[in-house]
Amino acid sequence: MRYFSLGQQKILLGLAVFALALLFFKFYYPALTSSRGKPVREFVAEVSGEVQKPGIYIFHHPFTLKEAIEKAGGLREESLFDEKNLSETLQTGTLVHVMKESREVINVKLGRMEARKLIVFSLPLDLNRASAEDLCLIPGIGDPLGREIVAYRERRRAFRSVEELKNVKGIGDKKFESFKTYFTVNP
Repeated sequence: MRYFSLGQQKILLGLAVFALALLFFKFYYPALTSSRGKPVREFVAEVSGEVQKPGIYIFHHPFTLKEAIEKAGGLREESLFDEKNLSETLQTGTLVHVMKESREVINVKLGRMEARKLIVFSLPLDLNRASAEDLCLIPGIGDPLGREIVAYRERRRAFRSVEELKNVKGIGDKKFESFKTYFTVNP
């Protein structure tokens, strides 16, 4: 009987590990790419309050309030819930807070996730809602510039577009280009 040399054994072991890694990613992460190999957009929601497993959840499709609550393990206790609002499609970066109004009635409050969490998931901050502290989380924006952006927003009542950041003292074209993707303007 003939045996493999040490060099051949190393090559076979490397090929086996590579094949196992391919199988792992194929079966455990099939939704990360579409059929054309393009990345799939992720939708993020934070669910807190009266649910089984509060936390941040990632969806690979636009999600509804019902899906967000189900992904968090459902409600802690059986309660009356307004079924018509469960089919509402939510935006990425939504904070879903489930509260008990009484023993039987549950109320859901929708909001926006904290700025630091949005940045982790590469979701833009709303220029019209971000505080100076939130703005300082963006690379290239320090405390003085964050306060200047907020002061500009207060003087103008609101930003109408992200490009309006160029009008803020201390932001030139180069600096604007470096952090414009971190922001959005919602009406």
